[in-house]
Amino acid sequence: MQNSRAASPHQARELLRVAFGPALVALVVIAAVTLLQLLIANSDMTGALGAIASMWLGVHDVPISIGGRQLGVMPLLPVLLMVWATARTTALATPPAASWFVIRWIVASALGGPLLCAAISLAVIHDAASVITELQTPNALRAFASVLAVHAIGAAIGVGSHVGPRLLAASALPVWLGGSLRAAAAGVLALFGLSGLVTAGSLVVHWARMHELYAITDSVFGQFSLTLLSVLYVPNVIVGTAAVAVGSSAHVGFATFSAFTVFGGDIPSLPVLAAAPSPPLDPVWVGLLIVGASSGVAVGQQCARHPLPLVPAMGKLLSAAVFAALTMALLGYAAGGELGNFGGVGVDQGTFGIAVFLWFSVVGAITVGMANGIKRDPARPKSRPAEEVAAETLARAQPDRDDAVADTADEAGPTPADEAHDDTGTTTAEQPPNDSD
Repeated sequence: MQNSRAASPHQARELLRVAFGPALVALVVIAAVTLLQLLIANSDMTGALGAIASMWLGVHDVPISIGGRQLGVMPLLPVLLMVWATARTTALATPPAASWFVIRWIVASALGGPLLCAAISLAVIHDAASVITELQTPNALRAFASVLAVHAIGAAIGVGSHVGPRLLAASALPVWLGGSLRAAAAGVLALFGLSGLVTAGSLVVHWARMHELYAITDSVFGQFSLTLLSVLYVPNVIVGTAAVAVGSSAHVGFATFSAFTVFGGDIPSLPVLAAAPSPPLDPVWVGLLIVGASSGVAVGQQCARHPLPLVPAMGKLLSAAVFAALTMALLGYAAGGELGNFGGVGVDQGTFGIAVFLWFSVVGAITVGMANGIKRDPARPKSRPAEEVAAETLARAQPDRDDAVADTADEAGPTPADEAHDDTGTTTAEQPPNDSD
């Protein structure tokens, strides 16, 4: 893609792919799954378009209302896949030396196409709601905001991966800001990955409970649907595990889970939720805090790769901790919501982000110090008073001055006083007077 303002056919195709590529792929997949479910259930196609439009908005974390009950806890995996797809398409369309004109068009295309699809989906749902009274039209402002946020994050990641270093170098921002972003990404991935391992281990331990949740249906299609839903909701459960790992809490209605206590309550019959601990809490769950500490070590090691003086090093670490805390808080918000009669589902937003920041900043600072991430200034000689320096200089110069005076006297020859001395050592003035006088 060239930097000229005249759009070529190749540029137009790239912009169209950025605008509608991820949205259309998601729409095709959703339509295939919806139609397959309707065919297996021997249902007619009445309201199929409304269901497809609702699921497309659900992929963008837009709550869906059916029969007066709101499904606000949308699967997080499709949202993450949509962010990844947007980032990939925008990265492929962005050359490293792109101008601001080209970058603006790429970002505008990445946002404009999905917003148009969102408007069409809302219109389709509104039309289908006139036929299917149980289907309600989502809030338009929330729908547009969610779609805009998902694709804006993806576009920022995609465009920033190509032109971010160049723009950062040309700006007045600190040069270590890019390193803090990489450190934040390392901390988030470490926390997410370790929490995923804990979730998988808990599912193995509670295998019997998961088998009981599968027993609510006898059909193969029902068990397949439960498995598919569990896979889609796995990131939501991992985010809840991460909240417990940093000392915060997660809740499903009245059931509350933390590393220190568990309050029981009704939970949905979703097999992946078998990973949740049941009261009384085993003391081994307190060891889950090691996950938060290990993630803080990952942040500190990444910050210590390029040693900096004390103030920039701490600024880099604190910036990474802030970015990571905001990212996890955003994931916690996207992973929660209302779930019909069960009530609110999600993490404690009041403590989750703060807990992530504290773990990453405190443990990260210790790691930076231990990993030699702080560049120390070379030792400087201690300053001495000016009088002492002047006296020492004068003392050193005095012997040289005496030697110079002696050398000058030797070169000048004997003085008149020296010539006046005779061999006996007396001067002419000391000789006795003459007899003749």
